[in-house]
Amino acid sequence: MKKSIIILVIVAGILIISDFLLYQNKNFLYKKPTQNNKKTKEVIYKTIAGIVYEVSDSSLLLKANDGYFYTLELKNNFNKQLKIGNNIKVFYQGNLDKTKNIQNLEIKNIENLNLSTLPESWNDKGIFKDYYEQAYEKLQSLTLEEKLGQLLLVRIPEEGQIEAITEYNLGGYILFGRDTKGETKKSLNAKINTYQQAAKIPLLIATDEEGGTVVRISNNPNLRSTKFLSPRETYQNGGYEGITQQANEINTLLSELGINVNLAPVADISTDENDFIYQRSFGIDANSTAKYVETVIQASQQSKVSNVLKHFPGYGNNKDTHTGVAVDSRSLDSFRNNDLIPFQAGVKVGAEAIMVSHNIINAVDNANPASLSLDVHKLASNELGFKGILMTDDLDMDAIKDIDNSVVKALLADNDMLILSDYKSAINELRNALNDGTLTEDYLNYHVFKALAWKYYKELL
Repeated sequence: MKKSIIILVIVAGILIISDFLLYQNKNFLYKKPTQNNKKTKEVIYKTIAGIVYEVSDSSLLLKANDGYFYTLELKNNFNKQLKIGNNIKVFYQGNLDKTKNIQNLEIKNIENLNLSTLPESWNDKGIFKDYYEQAYEKLQSLTLEEKLGQLLLVRIPEEGQIEAITEYNLGGYILFGRDTKGETKKSLNAKINTYQQAAKIPLLIATDEEGGTVVRISNNPNLRSTKFLSPRETYQNGGYEGITQQANEINTLLSELGINVNLAPVADISTDENDFIYQRSFGIDANSTAKYVETVIQASQQSKVSNVLKHFPGYGNNKDTHTGVAVDSRSLDSFRNNDLIPFQAGVKVGAEAIMVSHNIINAVDNANPASLSLDVHKLASNELGFKGILMTDDLDMDAIKDIDNSVVKALLADNDMLILSDYKSAINELRNALNDGTLTEDYLNYHVFKALAWKYYKELL
């Protein structure tokens, strides 16, 4: 009996212990997870790549790879690691808004991009995009001196033309009337060929053959029996068909001579005979001028000659900047509703290059001539969506001759090529700016890259 009772007690104990252990195990398996065991939701940040153009304690100006300039607000001391010319990727939350002057984003991080291959910040899907890889590879092979020279489109010096090419690696030459005087087609072509043969990197050979009062080539009767008529006269005689015919004739003549860039058409709007620019303009309203510009650009695409739209953002009734300072006091809306229209039309049909005037545009930047103003150049990107070559008007004009460091300022304003005569001083100024940190080689490289991409596009390289 005792033995039976002992066995029952032992069995009961085992059952109690088993039940207890099962209960504890059940509680463990279904235990409500604590806060620490919850899986944190991963935050996905948007990104945009670009080049730093300005940086301050509270913001940076980024030329993004969509071709647009954005001002980003900085809150976390990111500025300490940034310099002009840095190629970066920004990780952020929020939405970019092109209608706002300052983008109020939550910036998580900023990373420098690897420059061993074509950086994402340079790949803007622009007009020369098919040649970016080649241009970037070519850039890697250039010395600093070669890079500096490629930025310059130089008026042909009266002496030492070959030496200037070989010693300073110039990006191109511009022919004026003195350079064609007395030449025949054969002799001028031979001279231009000697320039190309001397160049390690093929040259842009440019001139101003606008028709009318500015004709550097057809003013020589050995090169053409009569001067090309002004665009306005050509239109009056034959409409837009006449414009196409004359554009084709100009391109054929220039190409035969070895000239591959025409610093025309004049896209400025003027209907007042008293305006300085009137004789060189189409002389009709904005939409008609836009049609003229489209016609000329489309004609050039059938030739080896590139055209350059000028004088951005529109000359208006301003005085001659060859002889002094010109200030334009019109509103920005007046440019948008009038002067920018022909430039927009040209960009839409594939304009490769735009020349920027020396006029001071008060509505955009009342302190600097347009050619030296980053704010004016931003208009070309942000208002026109232009991703080609921006170049200055001649930096030796009186309008800017008294401005210190105009060559460096022109490059920092987003010009890709600089038109000038004194190439030796220009290269020294650029070199000094690199040495004192005003310019960085990364920034310089970007603009040389664009000039090279243009040359590949033009099949010069």
